[in-house]
Amino acid sequence: NVQNSVARCLESICAQTWKNIEIILVNDGSRDESFSVCEQFREKDPRIVLVDKSNSGVSDTRNCGMTLASGKYVQFVDSDDYIEPDFTERLVTAAETNNADLVIAPYWMVIPLASSKSGRRTEKLLAQLGVQTDTAEPEVNVYSFLPAGNYGQKEFMQEYMKKPSSFYFNIVCNKLYRRSLLMNAGLWFTREIYNEDQLFNVRYFRLAKAYTALADPGYYYIQNPQSLLHTNADLSKVVNSRLQMFPHYKQMLSELGIARGNQLRLYHTLIAQSERFMPAGPVQTLLKRRTQSK
Repeated sequence: NVQNSVARCLESICAQTWKNIEIILVNDGSRDESFSVCEQFREKDPRIVLVDKSNSGVSDTRNCGMTLASGKYVQFVDSDDYIEPDFTERLVTAAETNNADLVIAPYWMVIPLASSKSGRRTEKLLAQLGVQTDTAEPEVNVYSFLPAGNYGQKEFMQEYMKKPSSFYFNIVCNKLYRRSLLMNAGLWFTREIYNEDQLFNVRYFRLAKAYTALADPGYYYIQNPQSLLHTNADLSKVVNSRLQMFPHYKQMLSELGIARGNQLRLYHTLIAQSERFMPAGPVQTLLKRRTQSK
């Protein structure tokens, strides 16, 4: 249901300077005009493969696209976001030049006026003054937690553990994946609502040996107040979902010999993130119960 933004997204993809791409477009049961917009783009660009299916969620939808993919690398773009014209070329060139299994880039977080409390107050005030707000400039910030360069698996994970809950490390849209690693390991997205990207990435980090970080962003991540993250923020599911990540972290850190000192950082991160949804007391009580039962 992204009829107002999917054209911008597809225009940015079709205009990529790296032309040798297949564009797999999966419509997850939209009830608006999204599919019609997608059909118009398919008629103009023969690289587009368009799939229309019943609504089953983001994990099944991404898996559907991955099943159809035949390229050497996999890149994800969400339908309300868009990318710079040279983004794919920079990702692929970095992967080819450095024989990287994963390429990661900074991204722009674009926050529309109505997506934050302060923005909504400003919007209300402007409306009272008779000023139109639909053309107001959004807030745009660059996020990056990894200096540009090449990393081995252990070095990358040491950096990752400094910000294990950051979007930069855990979303899939600012990264390029080697498809053979995904397919050989049978790595797919699971149905978790709150951390399907994070779980997917942590599993992939156990497979990838060579990493390249880019210096410049190329992805515009649009914060959508109507997304699942904002509209279905059930505390118990959020906390339990994060706790389910711990066995994966523990195994990976143990394999790399860097578990000492990092486990406590993970628990601290979990508490800090959960306090955004609920006062600290109940969260810490829930954590205490869960950790005692381990």
